[in-house]
Amino acid sequence: MSIEENLKAVRERIAQAGRNPEEVTIVAVTKGFGPEVCRAAFDAGLRILGENRVQEAVAKMDAVQGPEWHLVGHLQTNKAKAAAGRFALIQSVDSRHLADALARVNVEQKVLVEVNVAREPRKTGVDPAGAQELLDAVAEMLDLQGLMAMGPAEGDPRPAFDELRTIRDEAQQRLGKPLPILSIGMSGDFEVAVKAGSTMVRLGTVLFGPRPR
Repeated sequence: MSIEENLKAVRERIAQAGRNPEEVTIVAVTKGFGPEVCRAAFDAGLRILGENRVQEAVAKMDAVQGPEWHLVGHLQTNKAKAAAGRFALIQSVDSRHLADALARVNVEQKVLVEVNVAREPRKTGVDPAGAQELLDAVAEMLDLQGLMAMGPAEGDPRPAFDELRTIRDEAQQRLGKPLPILSIGMSGDFEVAVKAGSTMVRLGTVLFGPRPR
């Protein structure tokens, strides 16, 4: 199937999950794919592309004009200078140290705080117990737009997604500002995420097929 057909199928699945597809932003994760796939994705109507690594993303940004670029992978503090200002949204802020490094470059950088609601050691993200403290700090340093998380590797992801939404709702009330973005849901669990209130899904395989080795 073509990217256009896959995108149409994704939007139909979002609708079947009980949401208006217009209310759920799709970030097409192009990690591992070349500029030609990025260009084809944009031509198919995918306006936001997500990358995991700064160096790979910057090379594609130079080759493909038009898309909005998000950093969805873990960002090391020593790469903050290269990332700040280059991405429309950095979705993976998981420490005060990283937020401070980004703020030293660009205080207007839009970011999400990543929370490890799956509580899995191999996943990045702040522990849920420390999420509110980090959200408070990031809101003072950068343009905080919301939260991001990955579901658990096994089992029902709904409890983790519900917990992230609760953390977001509590933060909105305490900070007195909207945090409109709830970035949850990937190719294997985006329908569950949509039902849990996701406003943004990060999709790769379901749009492009298996990632090249």
